[in-house]
Amino acid sequence: MPEITKCLNEWNATVEALGQGKQTILIRNYGTNLPNFILYPTVSYANKDDFLESFQPKYRDFVEENALPVKENSKFMVKYFAKVEKVIEKPVSRVGSLKNHYIWTSEHVKSYMNTPKAKVWILRVYELEEPVMAGRTRGMRYANLLEPVSLEGIKPVLSDAEFNKITSSIY
Repeated sequence: MPEITKCLNEWNATVEALGQGKQTILIRNYGTNLPNFILYPTVSYANKDDFLESFQPKYRDFVEENALPVKENSKFMVKYFAKVEKVIEKPVSRVGSLKNHYIWTSEHVKSYMNTPKAKVWILRVYELEEPVMAGRTRGMRYANLLEPVSLEGIKPVLSDAEFNKITSSIY
């Protein structure tokens, strides 16, 4: 049975957007050498009074509903696994052209970019057969889950046709 312990720390609203097919990409200052990982929800952004301003107006209700993950003690519910299909570079000045593929505002994306070229991670996201309450080690970007998570029975969030249509519009 395939299992995984590697996870990527990401805002819960973004994890849910990826897991519900509202988003297919992550935009970073850096690439990744991990081919796949569990999407591990984080909450630090939701502690800011103005956190909703970082998201496109049409997604603010969604973000508010999904700001906080399910938590038990120090464990968070994980529901999604992601494969990095490709990482492409875009000039930071052009990230706005991808706004149909992410839930943040373009201003927010540009505000945290500190390189001239953004790394756009194109992710194929899968839903776990059953959500799992998981703890993790410390880590800013990546961490390790304290217990392996089974990848048995995972299902893609988007059909092949939907995913291919989205990715062809990104390239």
